[in-house]
Amino acid sequence: MAGNYKNSYKVSEKELVSLSVYNVGFQKCTPDYQWGPGIRDHYLIHYVISGKGTYTVNNQTYTLTEGDSFLVYPNTEVTYSADHKNPWEYAWVGFTGSDASIILKATDFSPAAPIIHKNPLGESIHRQILHIYDARGNELEHAVEMTGRLYTMLSLFMQSASHEKNADTASSYVQKGIEYITANYSYAITVEDIADYVGLSRSHLFRSFQNVLGVSPKEYLTSFRMKQACYLLEHSDLSITAIANSIGFDNSLYFSKIFHKQKQISPRDYRKRFQKKITLQPAFLKEDSAKLQPLEE
Repeated sequence: MAGNYKNSYKVSEKELVSLSVYNVGFQKCTPDYQWGPGIRDHYLIHYVISGKGTYTVNNQTYTLTEGDSFLVYPNTEVTYSADHKNPWEYAWVGFTGSDASIILKATDFSPAAPIIHKNPLGESIHRQILHIYDARGNELEHAVEMTGRLYTMLSLFMQSASHEKNADTASSYVQKGIEYITANYSYAITVEDIADYVGLSRSHLFRSFQNVLGVSPKEYLTSFRMKQACYLLEHSDLSITAIANSIGFDNSLYFSKIFHKQKQISPRDYRKRFQKKITLQPAFLKEDSAKLQPLEE
């Protein structure tokens, strides 16, 4: 494309929790064009389409050219500048969410080495960023489509990662285990089922969870189920037996025992306490809370 240009889009609606696009765009920079020094509050990946520039972070400066990528970590001071004679053209996507850090750990990006030279899947990565831009919009359907294409783009960085990092990252095993728990907690699944799905021995899965989350797979599964139980106790009229069945317990007495151990209160008393709390809420708060709208960033 002749001449300098900048096309960018920033999402203004509320984000999805697990992963969401913050902004996306592409730009042909003018000579010596610079951003920074400054920080971002989100992750930001740039892919260099053509030309040349530098990226400075942690007192180190990297020179990047066509086919290279660099990652900006949140709350990290950076500066990036276009070359004077051959200014770069790049595409970028910014993103946030609870999945972002785990996914990036399965790529060749790291705080110590936030750049990737000549990614073999570079052209595909470039196309996916443009696809994210094409899906832009502020409706929920746009957010979902943009996030889906973002997952695809990040998977390309995972595919091209060195074998050792991609295959043996504990966080990727934990993420896969969490995905299985989230989808199957309502069934009578066991730690063995989780380990089989992830493709690890039970002991290896245990070590991965302990190293990444500081809890065992069983403790994570139990905690996840108890959170779902609390939600159902607060927001449904289901019986204790029905709630137990809904979160993977086939014995309501055993469920009540585990719940009491976790929360220091029985499921029945937990529900009564929550209902009492709602009943005691001042009337003016009840009326006004329905009128309040969440603040947009």
